[in-house]
Amino acid sequence: GLFVTDYFTRTPRKLSPFRSFASIELFHFHIPEDTVIAVWNLITFKEQGGTFGDQCPDRSITVYFRSGAPSVINPLHTHFPRDTAVPGSFALTLTWTLPNRTTGVFNVTSPLPGDWFLAAHLPKDEGKISVKGLYEECQYLFQPQLIVQRLVNIAVLYPGYVTEQSMAPHNRSCLYKVFVPSYTSRVLVEVLRCRGAEGCPLWLRVRAKAPPLHNSTALDCREHTPCQLALDLPFWQHWYYVLVEKHPGVPGTISFQVTVQLTDCSRPSLARPPFLPPSASMNMPHSFGSAGGLALGDSPPPMGPNSTKHPSAISTALPASERCWPVRPTLRNELDTFSVHFYIFFGPNVSVPPDRPAVFVINLLPVLDSGGVLNLELRLNVSSLCGENVTVFGCLNHEVPLTSGDNASVTCATESLAGFLLSVNATASLSRLRIPYPQTGSWYLSLRSLCATEHGFEPCTNVTAEVYLRAYLSPCINDCGIYGQCKLLRTNNYLYAACECKAGWNGWGCTDNAEAFSYGFQLLSTLLLCLSNVMFVPPVAIAVRSHYLLEAAVYIFTMFFSTFYHACDQPGIVVFCIMDYDVLQFCDFLGSLMSVWVTVIAMARLQPVVKQASVLYLLGAMLLSMALQMDRHGLWNLLGPSLFALGIMAIAWTARTIRRRHCYPPTWKRWAFYLCPGALIAAAAVLLYAFVETEENYFYIHSIWHLLIAGSVGFLLPPRSKPSRRLGPLPRRKGCGYQLCVNEQEELGLVDPAVASINSICTS
Repeated sequence: GLFVTDYFTRTPRKLSPFRSFASIELFHFHIPEDTVIAVWNLITFKEQGGTFGDQCPDRSITVYFRSGAPSVINPLHTHFPRDTAVPGSFALTLTWTLPNRTTGVFNVTSPLPGDWFLAAHLPKDEGKISVKGLYEECQYLFQPQLIVQRLVNIAVLYPGYVTEQSMAPHNRSCLYKVFVPSYTSRVLVEVLRCRGAEGCPLWLRVRAKAPPLHNSTALDCREHTPCQLALDLPFWQHWYYVLVEKHPGVPGTISFQVTVQLTDCSRPSLARPPFLPPSASMNMPHSFGSAGGLALGDSPPPMGPNSTKHPSAISTALPASERCWPVRPTLRNELDTFSVHFYIFFGPNVSVPPDRPAVFVINLLPVLDSGGVLNLELRLNVSSLCGENVTVFGCLNHEVPLTSGDNASVTCATESLAGFLLSVNATASLSRLRIPYPQTGSWYLSLRSLCATEHGFEPCTNVTAEVYLRAYLSPCINDCGIYGQCKLLRTNNYLYAACECKAGWNGWGCTDNAEAFSYGFQLLSTLLLCLSNVMFVPPVAIAVRSHYLLEAAVYIFTMFFSTFYHACDQPGIVVFCIMDYDVLQFCDFLGSLMSVWVTVIAMARLQPVVKQASVLYLLGAMLLSMALQMDRHGLWNLLGPSLFALGIMAIAWTARTIRRRHCYPPTWKRWAFYLCPGALIAAAAVLLYAFVETEENYFYIHSIWHLLIAGSVGFLLPPRSKPSRRLGPLPRRKGCGYQLCVNEQEELGLVDPAVASINSICTS
């Protein structure tokens, strides 16, 4: 055949340590039909400060692969909520081969067509809280690339017709495909008239959706005569691939014929009208074309040189035990993103007769519905059982209903089909099933009622069970409970939802309490963070006593909003919010920085130099508000105004020192008992905040931060300035044509009498 190679790539993204599914990076790919091999090239590299991160530590990267929907992963081995089905996925761990770069390869032979999802993350870390911009962090970037090789012009088999084929000596296999429509209960593939070698040395392999593999359903034609391979309960509305493979070491040309028969399980009264066009009757994909479909009873396509009509008819009446029952559709009602209800016509109470199953179909849209949770709930009306020991079994299967003729069967799986089993009876009248990230397409629910006897389950007689059926799509499981938050996430144009847990709770639905915080611990942490702000009361008293009323108002503002911000910021249930969270956070950050600003400006004692010192206070408030609006967690946006205030204080102190030729402040007691202890306490607080604080010790380290910052303000706030006793107020003298004005302000009690400000007013 002819191969075509396609190439796909995605933009590199920064990986994060795993905490929940909300912290992973998700990549979405689409594999076309008839793909024989898919190769993922997984590129990972380090960056630090815009350059290659050669000094960054090696951290393993885990990548998950799944077809049809995102992977449901559990790297922390937490517990899933009850009644939750966990689908499987492939996992791959990348190790580093170079100091700053590594590459991994993941091959999939004959992958399933459609959507494929890759999820990648770093291992869980210790949860250190780092200050943004303090140092260059190591970044681990991940970029997947996909290369697919697909076959074109694969020969199509028409049901009921024979295709002749000759396999040359240099060819090892021939590949075909046939489309299986809805209401097909059996696919029979047969190899006829094998000539050219003794014993027909051929392998017959069949697989749904993709070309067959070595472990696909196979039959050795040399050992079976006739060479027939039957598949019961095939997937509806999908391509089936047939591979005829020659045994190794067989010389010469082998000729044979291939035919496919489809068994229609629908009722005769529901047979397809013969006047419909072939593609409509068979419900073929539009890409197949009108000449490709052939329904039972339709006119055949034009005869090719290698095609002949099979002598046996396939549109025959079926016995009652082999018929499939009609499928009842559901009404889709979209309420919101991943909030979809599926209503049953004449429901939600459905009747399950004793002689036949009740089958329903739930259609999930491609891509749009795979990022949520499919919920199914069965509730038995016990009063409808009439005292009989009846059990209603429900089988949920993907892409084909499981309607076995064996009434005593209570399984929802076959050799090639897997499903989910639900059961309700008089003792347990409620059953639930949750499937996170379900595969899209058609899901079929088959309900059957059986009576329990001493010899197992047997068909019931004259008992029609009534079941309440509820099916819906939700973003998260139980909205993540009270200890989690359901987040709607996006990767490019794909939306999905995931829980982000808090207060030590873990799991897919935040139901694993192995590491959960107790109520007493939550209350203690909240009280520590809130009551530690009481340490601002002494600085407020000192400021009021020293007539620093503006500074005292800022400290009260900081104490108030810091207390209620931390009361609202708690992860558990001990939470109290008086305002919107964003408003409380802004006011808390603004009050903290304004406390530093007004304290440093007060230490500078600028009143003798700048007559309107309130200008600096107003300037600081505006600058800090702008910086917080730009980035509340950025280091330099917050450190810049603080350094600016320290620079003003340093200039003022240096000017006084030069003019007075004496160190300022002049007394050693001020340095030894106030400035040095205050500076050391403030430095210790900054070090704790920047380098020691983690998620585990946040509640008491941050409380210590509150105590230290408030204590440092009490030490650093300057004393009240006293009026000088050496000079009294000078009399105001007026003369003809001029007025002499003397500045009566003092500078720390020292004013040079020779320095005076004179304003001259000339008169005629």
